Amino acid sequence: MYAIIETGGKQYKVENGDVIYVEKLAAEDESTVDFDVVALGSEDGIKVGAPYVEGAKVTGKVIKTGKGKKITVFTYKSKKSEKRKMGHRQPYTKVEIQSVNA
Repeated sequence: MYAIIETGGKQYKVENGDVIYVEKLAAEDESTVDFDVVALGSEDGIKVGAPYVEGAKVTGKVIKTGKGKKITVFTYKSKKSEKRKMGHRQPYTKVEIQSVNA
């Protein structure tokens, strides 16, 4: 059985035991979080919600919160001697999926 969950404006396909990296959540390490289920798949077929599947729940455990690799952003305007160099590290939360309940 698998589920399509929604968090941080993105959708993820998850099963029991999966480890996923999602946008930063307001949750402490070692705590549990529940996700909204958009679709649920099993041997019987797919059940799609409008917008969420009623009675379905995905529970995950927060492993850690951190920042991704640094990327460099460089902007300039030609012939104007104007340039700017910036760096960015995207925050994330690492979550282990514990259960997919239908």
